Amino acid sequence: MKKYLMLIGSPPACGKTYVSTEIAKRLPNPVYLDKDTIIPLSKMVFAAANEPYNRDSAFFKEYVRNAEYDAIMDVAFESLQFNTHVMVNAPFAKEFKNEAYISNLKEKLKEYDAELVQIWVHCDVDVCHQRMIERDSERDIWKLQNWDEYISGQDFSIPQVEGIHVVDNSGSDKVQADIEKVLKVL
Repeated sequence: MKKYLMLIGSPPACGKTYVSTEIAKRLPNPVYLDKDTIIPLSKMVFAAANEPYNRDSAFFKEYVRNAEYDAIMDVAFESLQFNTHVMVNAPFAKEFKNEAYISNLKEKLKEYDAELVQIWVHCDVDVCHQRMIERDSERDIWKLQNWDEYISGQDFSIPQVEGIHVVDNSGSDKVQADIEKVLKVL
């Protein structure tokens, strides 16, 4: 039976969790992994280094970010040994646009007889901003207090990757139709 590793990416607050859970509800016994689940461990790295908790800081980008991705992807590959549908919810901003990363991932997936399914959750910047305010999360404090600086460093463009599935989650009815298109692939 074919296996699938689904990577669901977008900038923060675009609706990755909503889209991921909508897809997961309709799959047989999926493994759902959210990179945010390992934030408590990452917070300990900040504390141990005596650094302020800021997920957009140079410290985060140098010492924490890639370790989070490595950890969640290791869990995803372990899960592929036993499940046919493994989903990873994370921004994947750099990864989706890195041809070498995707190529290496596809090569590794051959060992599991698994296919990569990339899903990009598109969202208008204003909708994202409002959702971030409404979710009122500690991880967004710096982003909201420094919105112009934060948003200037985000890329909301759809990655130009062959075969990527785009789910428009800007608030229209289109989101459900786009989710249905993804489910047909699985």
